[in-house]
Amino acid sequence: MIRQLQNAGPTVKIVLGALLVLICASMAITLIPGGVGSSLGIGAPPAGVLATIGDQTVTVPEVQREARAMIRQQFPRGGPQASMLLPYFASQAAQQLINEKALVAEAHRMGLRVSDDELREELQHGQLGSMLFPDGKFVGQEEYENFVQRNDMTVPQFEALEKDFVIVRKLRALVSTSAFVGDTEVRDEFNRRNTKVKFEYAVITQADILKGLHPADEELRAFYERNKATYNNSIPEKRQIKYVVVDSAKMAGATTVTDQDLQAYYDQHREEYRVPEQVKVSHILIKTPLPAPGAKEDEKAVADARAKAEGVLKEVKAGGDFAKLAEKYSDDTTAKSGGELGWIGRGRTVPEFEKAAYSLGKGQTSDVVKSSYGFHIIHVEDKQEAHLKLLAEVKSEIEEKVKQQKTAHATETAANALLSQARTDGFDKAAAAKGQSAVATEFFSRTDSLPGLAANPQFMDAVFNEADKAPPDVVQVPQGYVVFQLLSVKPPATPTFEEIRSRVESEFKNERAGFLLQQKTQELSDRAKSGHDLKKAAKDLRAAVKTSDLVSPDGQVPDIGSMASASAIFSLKPGEISAPITAGGNGVVAQLLEKQAPTDQEFAAKKDGIRQSLLEAKQNDLFGLFVTNLRKDMEKSNRLKVNQEEMKNLTRQGGQEGS
Repeated sequence: MIRQLQNAGPTVKIVLGALLVLICASMAITLIPGGVGSSLGIGAPPAGVLATIGDQTVTVPEVQREARAMIRQQFPRGGPQASMLLPYFASQAAQQLINEKALVAEAHRMGLRVSDDELREELQHGQLGSMLFPDGKFVGQEEYENFVQRNDMTVPQFEALEKDFVIVRKLRALVSTSAFVGDTEVRDEFNRRNTKVKFEYAVITQADILKGLHPADEELRAFYERNKATYNNSIPEKRQIKYVVVDSAKMAGATTVTDQDLQAYYDQHREEYRVPEQVKVSHILIKTPLPAPGAKEDEKAVADARAKAEGVLKEVKAGGDFAKLAEKYSDDTTAKSGGELGWIGRGRTVPEFEKAAYSLGKGQTSDVVKSSYGFHIIHVEDKQEAHLKLLAEVKSEIEEKVKQQKTAHATETAANALLSQARTDGFDKAAAAKGQSAVATEFFSRTDSLPGLAANPQFMDAVFNEADKAPPDVVQVPQGYVVFQLLSVKPPATPTFEEIRSRVESEFKNERAGFLLQQKTQELSDRAKSGHDLKKAAKDLRAAVKTSDLVSPDGQVPDIGSMASASAIFSLKPGEISAPITAGGNGVVAQLLEKQAPTDQEFAAKKDGIRQSLLEAKQNDLFGLFVTNLRKDMEKSNRLKVNQEEMKNLTRQGGQEGS
């Protein structure tokens, strides 16, 4: 199929299906609690296969590849910190792929398919169109290959993932087709979003209540005893270590790259520096209509297209500007960029186009060339013979790679040598022998930072998982490696009342203030309602009274904040007093002064958008329910089987490839 896509025309040459990960992020679905480990049993998938779902499989390499893609998206600059998160991303990738494959398997079971023509249409005009043809111009063969490399995919894998995206979209459309939004719903939602209110409101603040709270010691001790379970082991475990940082930056300064190193790397990676035969072309396309299935070609339309192409060719040969003529006449998406297609290699376009392009010399223009897409006029801007880049051309690129490799190797070697000597001769003696100074720490917790080390969860996990009296160990960190030895452990402890008196007092006062705020706001509402007078009730309880502006449901009001927390005010009638409202740590009672309904003209302008948003919400709900039931059914019928051992390996090792 990829050959057919490549032969589909000069503007449809690449398949970037690996970007399905990014596209599907917009429709991310959590199926059901229980995750992928809830479908185990007899007949689990074989080694290397994480899960089977109907006619679909999720392999370990697929999960590894998608986990790396997720990391690249989150951490474009990479680095050791990104690598440390591999276990998390491997778990997320596994869940996402199983969810996706469940949908694809169900689509296949229902008889849904994606044709080659549909795939071609999606690539050219779908969500990838702007990436493949920015401003209507093909990104070029080299950029395509870089794209593929960055996504760790083969062309068939690109194609398969893109088809999966299309078939899931078909399934979603089928499932969601029963969603309906009536006129009454639209009007009600419009009114809800656009009605404005003006109101008086009395405010009781928790901060004011806190000022009046002065708990006695006996109350605090009683609170401490009542909540003692929450304080159990709240003083975290602490540890004390000695450590030495083997810094890769220092190693880099002492690392040299010789000419022999460069030559050896170049010899081992020659294939990476081979440049294929290419031509840089522009073209003008006069399209011919595609015949309907089973119908004959429209001979008159073809003749008209040929005549038009020959007329354009005459203008070109008469000295016309090729780019301007392409902008004026070409039916291809490249017209607005002067017909530029960039560099194309062999096998990347239809045979007729390729044969003509490669037969021309630099600066030459073809006669009219017919293909299944119509008639082309091809201009060759440049040609490049297949060749191997010389070492001198790629020296700086290779030098950087070799230096990184040698530095990494030297750092690892130095760390292992220090570790080995520390285990035989003792930590301090080994550090001194290597010209290093060991750092002895005070007791620290997992969340603390140590001198010379940035916050590093992987390092702290290693330290806090180390057994007491264990020999020295080594951990990789962003700076390089840390060789350390555990000296002492302080287990978690429960603090005495005296040790956390200030915390107890703060928690007691917050709990008490919250209760009093609720109680006092209720009293304010009751008094205001019984006397039909909010201002008098507020005065009696020493609460401030304010007046809002006209405000919509998405507006903000001082001391209330977002009106989302005070939406009950919109249901009041003019003059009516609200029940207690808690908003932003304050207690509020409101009395409606004015309600302003939106106009019919506003409704006419906004109703289509509101209808669409309601429809999309209903479609999402329908599809979400479908997916939840699908997952349950697949688990119940044993159509979903997960290899728990592979799952453990992936999430423990972070999805790294095995040997």
